[in-house]
Amino acid sequence: MPIYIMISTLTDEGRKTLKKHPDRIEEVNREIENMGAKVLAQYAVLGQYDFINILDAPNNEAIAKISIELGSRGTIQIVTLPAIPVDEFIEKWGKA
Repeated sequence: MPIYIMISTLTDEGRKTLKKHPDRIEEVNREIENMGAKVLAQYAVLGQYDFINILDAPNNEAIAKISIELGSRGTIQIVTLPAIPVDEFIEKWGKA
């Protein structure tokens, strides 16, 4: 399945939720898996963003559905990027 990078920033409401229920992160991961994707790695980060997730999803439509569902809750702002493994990138572009 394709790999996606999901970068998120908590809203004020999201920070309040996370402070009260830090285990909410794991609940959301299970929701993501129920929507057809898999969380391969997850990092809390400092700076402009709060979390970076590496996801495995069937296609762009599936990851778009997940982004819309999570973003519509008002607790996070999301940027989702498709990722190409470097070896695949080299293989495809090396033939050009």
